[in-house]
Amino acid sequence: MYKLLRSFLFLFDPEWVHYFSMNGLKFLCSVPGVKKLIATSFKPRPNGLSGRAQGAKPYEFLGIQFPNRVGLGAGFDKNAKYLNELEALGFGFVEIGTVTPLPQAGNDKPRLFRLPKDKALINRMGFNNDGVAAIAKRLASWKLEAEQQASTQPGGAAGKQRLIIGGNIGKNKITANEDAWKDYETCFTALYDYVDYFVVNVSSPNTPGLRALQEKDALHKILTNLQMQNEKCNTSTGSGPKPILLKIAPDLNTEQIDDVIALALEIKLDGLVASNTTISRDQLLTPDSRLTAIGAGGLSGLPVKARSTEIVRYIYQRSNGQIPIIASGGIFTGADAKEKIDAGASLVQVWTGFIYEGPGIVKQISKSL
Repeated sequence: MYKLLRSFLFLFDPEWVHYFSMNGLKFLCSVPGVKKLIATSFKPRPNGLSGRAQGAKPYEFLGIQFPNRVGLGAGFDKNAKYLNELEALGFGFVEIGTVTPLPQAGNDKPRLFRLPKDKALINRMGFNNDGVAAIAKRLASWKLEAEQQASTQPGGAAGKQRLIIGGNIGKNKITANEDAWKDYETCFTALYDYVDYFVVNVSSPNTPGLRALQEKDALHKILTNLQMQNEKCNTSTGSGPKPILLKIAPDLNTEQIDDVIALALEIKLDGLVASNTTISRDQLLTPDSRLTAIGAGGLSGLPVKARSTEIVRYIYQRSNGQIPIIASGGIFTGADAKEKIDAGASLVQVWTGFIYEGPGIVKQISKSL
């Protein structure tokens, strides 16, 4: 059924389809009873409730209880507008953002492209988002509504496995790299009360100069300052420090990955997300003429699967399993997800796979985990 729908949707601009589909889902979920029906269809049930294992056993990671191990990567729900709808589709966690201090429009359109022959996407979105103030306000409303709804259910709030929210944070395009740490601090403190963990994004290829922040000295300044802010926020709220992870690019060489591992161990970073999109165009089935017409951007999907798994395995082995890992990159099936888990990841994120495989992807992957 979804393959037929996908063939129709792929006739239209990818970014338009994204918002058309999600706004349509939002409308459906606003109709009484429909959200529950959608959740019944797509949300993996806890093992044992249906007579068949569906892999929805809660999983503890970084001190957080995740409903399941399948999440949605950053960039899909940049502005935290579709959390209820994504929860109904079964995601155990959703990473919002990338969020920047000030609102920004991102790069010129078109900026999202499909490569169906490769089961891939190319994007050069450029951190388009509503800005941290608006997103924090939206998250506060969502959190309050979720708590109120949970309190009316049997067993109260404690009886409901809630959706886990990650906050992916970045810098504004106009911010110089030497001042980037201030942007990350601004986003961190503004979102602290509303997200469960943070991901520091210095690896997107679509903000000029951003990847230079992956160098050890620049990273050290950004991450240690966030750790300091984490302690301050924890002291003032008493809610406990929030895990801070770093998202890295698949284009890093071995020496650069070793630097990241050494830094993560040195400062006791909570974990890594591996990996972001790649600027490589190697071994694609899409004609070169099409790739030239598309131009710059980060490639995601099946072509990054092997490299992403390779990085996960390398980090896990090199650190003797001391660095927790969320795997992202080329996950379309349960076998793909299991490959990442076997390589050393604790959780997996989908994005491009969600576009190509459809809303049943969470339940389908969960059965293999």
